Amino acid sequence: MKKMNLFDEGGFSAKAFKKLLVHDSENFRIINFNFEPGQELPVHSHDLDGELSITVLEGEGEFLGENGAVLPARTGDVLVSRIRDPHGVRAASRMRVLVTIAPPL
Repeated sequence: MKKMNLFDEGGFSAKAFKKLLVHDSENFRIINFNFEPGQELPVHSHDLDGELSITVLEGEGEFLGENGAVLPARTGDVLVSRIRDPHGVRAASRMRVLVTIAPPL
């Protein structure tokens, strides 16, 4: 077992979003991304099979998808997607998200 507090460990930066690797194994990967307003993880995809989840721990913004698709994202929202499907995140306020990828990239 291991324990980590994302609010203590993960910080913010005005220059670019911050990324913290929470866990990495052969079964899954967990990454914490912290965004200041206006920062984003651009829409991208991976040529692999598997799924991912993006959970908003704090703040508001948007989940981004293929062909300009935008879904509102706020604290408590979870997006589940195939890894192959285009996905991204844009922050409207200070925003913390937790991404789980299985199997890991």
